[in-house]
Amino acid sequence: MTPTDAGDPRRWLALPVLLTGAFLPPLDFFIVNVALPSIRGALHASAAQTQFVISAYAAIYAVCLITGGRLGDLFGRRRLFLLGIAGFVMASLLCGLAWSADALLAGRLLQGLAAAALAPQVLASIRVMFPSAEQPRALALYAATFGLAATLGQVLGGVLIAAGWWGMSWQWIFLVNLPVGIAAFAGGLRWLRESREAQAKKLDPGGMALLSMALAALVYPLVEGREQGWPSWTWAMLGASLLLFALFLRFEAKLARHGGAPLVDVSLLRHGEFMLGIVVTLGFYLTSAFMFTYAAYLQGGLGRDALHTGLATLPFTLGYLFASVTAAPVMHRLGRATLPLSLAVQAVGFALIIAGIRNASAMQTGLIVSGIGFGFAFPSLMRAVLGSVDARHAGLASGMVITALQISAALGVAVIGGVFYSTLGAARDPSAYAHAFTTGLGCNVVALAVIALLASLLGRHGVANASVQVAPEA
Repeated sequence: MTPTDAGDPRRWLALPVLLTGAFLPPLDFFIVNVALPSIRGALHASAAQTQFVISAYAAIYAVCLITGGRLGDLFGRRRLFLLGIAGFVMASLLCGLAWSADALLAGRLLQGLAAAALAPQVLASIRVMFPSAEQPRALALYAATFGLAATLGQVLGGVLIAAGWWGMSWQWIFLVNLPVGIAAFAGGLRWLRESREAQAKKLDPGGMALLSMALAALVYPLVEGREQGWPSWTWAMLGASLLLFALFLRFEAKLARHGGAPLVDVSLLRHGEFMLGIVVTLGFYLTSAFMFTYAAYLQGGLGRDALHTGLATLPFTLGYLFASVTAAPVMHRLGRATLPLSLAVQAVGFALIIAGIRNASAMQTGLIVSGIGFGFAFPSLMRAVLGSVDARHAGLASGMVITALQISAALGVAVIGGVFYSTLGAARDPSAYAHAFTTGLGCNVVALAVIALLASLLGRHGVANASVQVAPEA
């Protein structure tokens, strides 16, 4: 099926089904933060295992995301959407019934794999089902759905854990996916029509394997090394990760020269503006560790329960939602200055949190300001980076940017989460938690300051395709 001026007659009935599929993957990245202390206590998990609960999901999602999109192009987007939803539901059931930390990690890996099959079909289906005149409205709803999942995840998690139905607590953050996913599966059977790409790109299993090994060799020692005292094997793995990344890039370049379809177009990375944008992207989403460390500080240091921890993120959520609503006119007015300014605003917000760590009103102000910065930064980042390439490369570039975001999310939890736990050490008093939290957040402030400077260099020579609009996908 190809897009027509009329569009699919059932498109507005199918859209809520697709948006449900867009809602679940980012929700399950963020909702788990508020449950980690409960999970750690119930399953006797180590600090490293709690970090892997988040970073393993993000890493497998990052590796498989582009392949998931190609599978939909090859075998049908409706088919992959339904398989992704079904897999996500079954993986969520495994997570909810997990009897050990290892079982939970296995479930999270399967969730990430299913999410990678599910998420790309949503955006692709919207572009196929809706005529060009209606696509901006549908994509705006898609972006709003992502934003709500990302920002309301911890609040929803707190409510579910506090409810404690049938004697369960943290399990509900995973089990809630079952009725939602089943409803989406039924709706998909009823309302979605099959579509596929007439000239779909081939798969790249070699590139996928190399990228998987490179990420595993990078993330695993970063998370596990601290608890093991940084033995020699951790440094060997980190060195091996650099070699594997180099082999991956070489393999992708060779595949492209021989007419293949690589996961990453190395020629785009030779484009200085786009490469700079990827570096900014990698630095930007390190801030995903903020929610992880904030929840650990509130629950471990201040003794807050899951509900109060979730509600404590509301100022950030409100700031984000305000910025999301007003982002378009602000981006139009400020142009390429929007991205560095919004990153600076987020850094100022985090700095206010650090300065007012023992002052509730100062903390709330910092959360609002950082949420506003994040809300402006996300769409302006997408526009700046994707606008640096020619329109014919927009699809491939967007896949690379979204993959970079997921890699950055995994690294953020691994690196800054490691800084948090290293600073905390064996201490468990409120002052120690506050010091660990502000130290980790300070790393985010430094990262944001650096990438704000780099972002100011983007777009100096004009924008190749300023009209490119790609909704975020996480």
